[in-house]
Amino acid sequence: MTVLRMPVVWTDRHRGHAPEGGYWMGVRLAGDEEPERGDVLRDQLLGAGATIVSAPDLGPDPVLAVHDAAFVDCLRRAHAEWVAAGHLSEPGQPHVVPYIFATPGFSARARPSRPPASIRAEIGLYATDTMTLISDGTYRAACAAVHASVHAADLVADGLPAAYAAVRPPGHHAGPAYFGGSCYFNNAAASAQHLRARGFASVAIVDIDAHQGNGTQEIFWSRGDVLYASVHVDPAAGWYPHFVGYADEIGEGDGLGATLNLPLPPGTGDHEWLAAIEQLLRAAQQHGSEALVVSLGVDAAADDPESPLRVTAGGFRAAGALLGTLGLPTVFVQEGGYDLPRLGSLVLEVLHGFEERHG
Repeated sequence: MTVLRMPVVWTDRHRGHAPEGGYWMGVRLAGDEEPERGDVLRDQLLGAGATIVSAPDLGPDPVLAVHDAAFVDCLRRAHAEWVAAGHLSEPGQPHVVPYIFATPGFSARARPSRPPASIRAEIGLYATDTMTLISDGTYRAACAAVHASVHAADLVADGLPAAYAAVRPPGHHAGPAYFGGSCYFNNAAASAQHLRARGFASVAIVDIDAHQGNGTQEIFWSRGDVLYASVHVDPAAGWYPHFVGYADEIGEGDGLGATLNLPLPPGTGDHEWLAAIEQLLRAAQQHGSEALVVSLGVDAAADDPESPLRVTAGGFRAAGALLGTLGLPTVFVQEGGYDLPRLGSLVLEVLHGFEERHG
């Protein structure tokens, strides 16, 4: 058995986020981003000999480094205010779910000038869908995921070649002031921002999740010091996040040219996917990146229920090897991956491939 050398940063606080499904196209469905997902991943990593490191509580600062303060505060108090308003009995909904959204067409202004009086409406200032519910422990779990990702960045900044944050809920669909797509706070963005604060002049975020990280893209859209580069299923084929993730999105202002999107058609397998990753890594080299954050989704796997891509276990190992060729201090942050029996093994394919090449 090949033993994983890099530490796995973990927090038990993820279990507080238990949304018990979500609403998709108005229908209540069972969820696939539940506590079992994190525990299955941890057990599979321990079975492979991984060393688990507990994440410390770092307070609100790492979250506020990449998110709007009013947004963070709303998520902090959302469930308590939902309960206080009596919504556990009327309408009988235990989780916070928006019913009205402050879309651009709702007001002559881009965003209303004052928050609504009720939490059931206020949450619609920040939510992008009805799938991403808020349970009693969601805020604490989302903060803990950020803390684990930032602690992994600290381990790398302190001299380790790599560290892996095995976190949930995932983060790359969470933007500066919005949540959605099963994401609340942006773990990879917080990790990259912390690496910048620790002295790395430029950082690359390479996102290999099957879906484009719209939140990460927006956080760094106008910044040139952090490259966001993603390979994902083409949103033009009807896949999340639908509205963004196109090849002509390249950033603006100081960030012009520091965003790279490589959308792929449904059915894409190893060869084309790996060629796209090679292109992302060339962009990281041209950017002059001094450190790397990998948004490690493994939902591009052929048997994953959330993606039409067809990447094999061998493809994931080859991707890890390609990432290792950069030779950069690297933080891996868990994103998607919903084939639970294979989740840990696919993650390990990437990490082992990386360590074989990175040394």
